[in-house]
Amino acid sequence: MKAIDLFAGAGGFSTGAAMAGVQVVWAANHWPAAVQVHANNHPDTLHVCQDLQQADWTQVPSHDLLLASPACQGHSLARGKERAHHDAQRATAWAVVSAAECHQPAAFVVENVPEFARWTLYPAWCAAMNALGYALAPMVLDAADHGVAQHRRRLFIVGTRSKHPIELRMQQHTHVPAASVIDFATGRWTPVHHARRSRATLHRIENGRRRFGHRFVAPYYGSGSGETGRSLDRPLGTVTTRDRWAVIDGERMRMLTTGEARAAMGFPDTYQLPARHKDAMHMLGNAVVPPVARDVINALRAAA
Repeated sequence: MKAIDLFAGAGGFSTGAAMAGVQVVWAANHWPAAVQVHANNHPDTLHVCQDLQQADWTQVPSHDLLLASPACQGHSLARGKERAHHDAQRATAWAVVSAAECHQPAAFVVENVPEFARWTLYPAWCAAMNALGYALAPMVLDAADHGVAQHRRRLFIVGTRSKHPIELRMQQHTHVPAASVIDFATGRWTPVHHARRSRATLHRIENGRRRFGHRFVAPYYGSGSGETGRSLDRPLGTVTTRDRWAVIDGERMRMLTTGEARAAMGFPDTYQLPARHKDAMHMLGNAVVPPVARDVINALRAAA
């Protein structure tokens, strides 16, 4: 089976496809740094750096499976409303329609945040894919259920050229604890108590100590674990594009390292990422979790 990867980013979809034995023949993204990372890790794939809303789909190699992760930022809710100023980003989803119309692959898989299904134009987008002959099977999956040390809920829409939506059967994996990806012997540690540490952070750490002892993780913002910290016996919360998860070890603390975030996303330890931590985290936070993509593709092939 051959696939293409739209909005490929750091290569989570492509890596998951490779895990499932699928050859990714073409990948594209608008960010040159991400294209380079993808090329470093998937050297046999043809790479294109461009705005996919301007793509000439006739120049894309033939394929059986279309993979796509359009921009998700515009679908996040702010004060209960869609953020209209992100229209250009939300419109990237229409590139998937254009690609499918041109090549009519046997199947496609689209990944996005669950709020994608609340987009005002989501029914129109689904109708367009239906008009092309695809039956849609949307599902929200948590990466933790696929053997990854992170809770990360994402919408996966599987489209097949069939009369009815396909039914995918996926085995739920045992949850992997955050402790499995954290190395206390590495990283740049700083004292918990120093002049620039905020009162809210110290309060969060004290709450965590009362509940979990001297070693635990805590987010720098947000609700839930943001007030109490989180046990190392549980998966992490969602890895985001900016440093979020702090590791606390007694009187010292630090943020997750690039390697720990890579492991929490389910990428192989050998996966090459930018040397600059900020860039690496941005790419990881935007990526599709490879083991989830692997399981979806395997289930799709089994059911086809």
